[in-house]
Amino acid sequence: MDKPQPSDGPVVAIESIGKVEEFGPDMVQTGDVVEDIRISGSPAVKAPFKGGKAAVQKILHAAFKRGDTSVVVKIRRGLLGPNRERKELQACLVPQGKRNYILRSIYDPTHTVGFADRTESECIALQESRSTRLVSELTKAHVQDGFASYPWEKKMNSRFLSYNHPTGGSFLSILVLPKALDSTSSHYDTIEETMGRAHSWLLSARKSGVPITFVNIQTEALLTKISGETASATVNCINDLSNITNLSLYGFEDYHGVDLGVVKAVRLWYRATGGEVPLEIKLNHYDTKLGFAVSRTDEGFIYISSVEEDNKEDEAPSTRCGLRDLYKQAKAASQLLIISRIANEKVLPWMVCSTGSIRCYDTISLSQKLSLHRKALLPFSIHLLLWDKPVNSAVENVDGRRTDRAPATSAEEPAEAVSSDPLSNELEEETASMGRESVGDVSFRFEDVILPRSWV
Repeated sequence: MDKPQPSDGPVVAIESIGKVEEFGPDMVQTGDVVEDIRISGSPAVKAPFKGGKAAVQKILHAAFKRGDTSVVVKIRRGLLGPNRERKELQACLVPQGKRNYILRSIYDPTHTVGFADRTESECIALQESRSTRLVSELTKAHVQDGFASYPWEKKMNSRFLSYNHPTGGSFLSILVLPKALDSTSSHYDTIEETMGRAHSWLLSARKSGVPITFVNIQTEALLTKISGETASATVNCINDLSNITNLSLYGFEDYHGVDLGVVKAVRLWYRATGGEVPLEIKLNHYDTKLGFAVSRTDEGFIYISSVEEDNKEDEAPSTRCGLRDLYKQAKAASQLLIISRIANEKVLPWMVCSTGSIRCYDTISLSQKLSLHRKALLPFSIHLLLWDKPVNSAVENVDGRRTDRAPATSAEEPAEAVSSDPLSNELEEETASMGRESVGDVSFRFEDVILPRSWV
């Protein structure tokens, strides 16, 4: 069957007023052919309209003089035939100039249309170009951005967040600098070797009983000043990007002719396997000691190394807050009870220097600070890293109440949470393998190794 061809006969067509791109496909638009007009309860006036647009305006003017302003316009879209599309516009009459009227939709006041004299072929062309115009408008449209105020102080100081996510958040990491190969720090180990050091630090910490889980690893650029042979050697290497992919030090020259070097360090992100739990230690005037000792692992972690046993008549602060019970459970699980924060200040190791030394906190000064808290009778909180086994103990929470359920860690990380990432599983297998090599001496880290302790 041959496709019907548009005639060149005159018709009255719709002429949109305003931003045409805002009108949807279900709305009457420019190029739609008017088929009939019904005003209030009067019979419909059907096309063809003898006189075209002028005849339609004459009909609308007579209706407006009678006070009839409700108009229903039916249009068709496409060629004459069974596949043509019909739409309807319910509108009200709006005078615009002398004896000239437009229609405003009763459902969308921004949708206003007028009338125009066109031919059938002109209307078909306008209808076919409508999709092209919409695509053009779509390419020009952009999602706008802006600034939204946020109540940071209120959110960070809320009771729930301050309990589960202390100051600094639960994001734990250590920065591993590349090892210097000479005394002038002009040559460093490669990135691969630095990552290997970070890997060894993590595995050694876990083997010693630190309950942490791998999260992510990334390189981090640190600026430094270079000179002499180091400058000439490292500045030239950036001419070829393939030369610097595995280098820990490369250089460039700034606008003032100063040679700057970029040292690529490795940041290792980790988390507590069972999250962090806060303990509020409250003090009484008759307390002569806190009842626990602290030590430090080779990897720089501060942990509870001993807890005093006392009688019910003279309980130490460590017993009242539930620390003694947690310590016993950690020991039974062959885990160290790591202190991550004291009074919301992190006391975790944070950097491995290029000389190999680990930047961490001193147990003597830490013990002195805790003793000052006791002497001043100022309560303080400590945060502990939990392991991946359920901990059922009577822990005193931040409000001073005791609870016999597992301590809350965080809303996102339950106490039983175990990392499911492949690299973390690989690390767990290696740790388990190293653990099997020392079967028969599983409690060595609590009894057989003599470590310095600082009692408070």
